[in-house]
Amino acid sequence: MQLAIVVNEGPYTHQASDTAYHFTKAALEKGHGITRVFFYHDGVNNGTRLTVPPQDDRNLQKLWSELGEKHGLDLVVCIAAAQRRGILDADEARRHGKDASNLAPGFRISGLGQLIEAGIEADRLVVFGD
Repeated sequence: MQLAIVVNEGPYTHQASDTAYHFTKAALEKGHGITRVFFYHDGVNNGTRLTVPPQDDRNLQKLWSELGEKHGLDLVVCIAAAQRRGILDADEARRHGKDASNLAPGFRISGLGQLIEAGIEADRLVVFGD
């Protein structure tokens, strides 16, 4: 089965991000395909490379990046939601005159069309968070 995943909550404010990560990992281990993981609303905060959790806490950004690299996942951060929260890739940083980018490895910024496309291509669209 092909699945598309939507993560609407940030990594440390809600259980949704943890649950989405573990669900995605389990689905891959069971042989399901993941069309795309789309981070929307506060979920875009999963894609910042500037997250520094305490040593004894999980690092969800790193976990997502590693899972994406291992399985070739398309980890897409919504551009509008990301800009509102100060998350930029190198191109967006230049375009807006900012001196740095902070998008984590393995993530890319794109628009809502990527969410629509994932929903069309997948057998199921699974949403985590409000």
